[in-house]
Amino acid sequence: MFEELLQGWDGEEAVIRYDAESGAWMFVCIHSTALGPAGGGTRLRVYATPADGLADAMRLSGAMTRKMAVAGMPRGGGKAVLAVPELPEGDARRRLLLRYGRLVSSLGGTYQTAGDMNITPADLDVVSETCEWVFGSTGHGGNSGRGTARGVLHGIHASVEHIFGSPDLDGRSVLVQGVGAVGHDLARDLAEAGAGVLVADVDEKQARQVAAEVGGEVVPAREALTTECDVYAPCAVGGTLSAETIPTLGCRIVAGSANNQLVEPEDAARLHGRAILYAPDYVINAGGVLQLLGLEALGWDEDELERNLAGIGDTLRRLYRDADAGGITPAEAAERLAAERVAAAELPS
Repeated sequence: MFEELLQGWDGEEAVIRYDAESGAWMFVCIHSTALGPAGGGTRLRVYATPADGLADAMRLSGAMTRKMAVAGMPRGGGKAVLAVPELPEGDARRRLLLRYGRLVSSLGGTYQTAGDMNITPADLDVVSETCEWVFGSTGHGGNSGRGTARGVLHGIHASVEHIFGSPDLDGRSVLVQGVGAVGHDLARDLAEAGAGVLVADVDEKQARQVAAEVGGEVVPAREALTTECDVYAPCAVGGTLSAETIPTLGCRIVAGSANNQLVEPEDAARLHGRAILYAPDYVINAGGVLQLLGLEALGWDEDELERNLAGIGDTLRRLYRDADAGGITPAEAAERLAAERVAAAELPS
């Protein structure tokens, strides 16, 4: 069931293991090591089929290659998915994470992991018991959500500036779709910056709590895409932007932390055709990578981290200028920049 997916993939290596005790499939996809060891988070999720989990890991690993390249990080791209029949708890969860750590360890540092969906710093503490190549545990870089949110905030400033002429968020409306770890932090940061925050989440109780905390307004999850706002910030699972949904959007800008926001590459052109500015997801959501690698591997302090997070906005400004000058979409401009940096690293020295 995996052959067709693997044959059509442009990555370097995929490691697949079935975990009989839990019924989980472990997928570690190493897309590129041209810029350094492959880095990327671990996603714990229930999928309709194991093949869906592998496909997710493959897509996400390619995005990580581009993310690392555009962010200027000395790492390649990879991603891991633990496709489980149900989210494990207690001792069963611990045993699964220990076995996963042994799998990553067996790769000898070619893949270095961190957290992603349903994986907490405490979970990474467990993984680190059997694997040394772990970022974002409680004793080190911590939850990368704060860096991701902060980077998205800088990206929203840059995007608002490109459309409206000023980065000021006073009077601007931003709809945060999904207020988990990243979306919650982003909603707080946006409120502090003066934006009017709209909150949408499938967990209505969570949406109400976050909206009350930031002085925002709750929008029903089913209306998130169609609600009129200046910025739509998707911060949950990806795939909300498609040929079916893009015509219904009520925003001028899409700028959020979710991975794989576009269902297919052509959706970038569809957004452009509607005069909706799209901040490429792997560019604007790179703050978590900067936080973990910067604090744990590159010797940054908090001030240097903030300077680099602000650089996400500068990178988007460059991409928007390049896109306008070349008559292309920001997504195409980002792809070109990432490809150039990877190709330069692959040249013989």
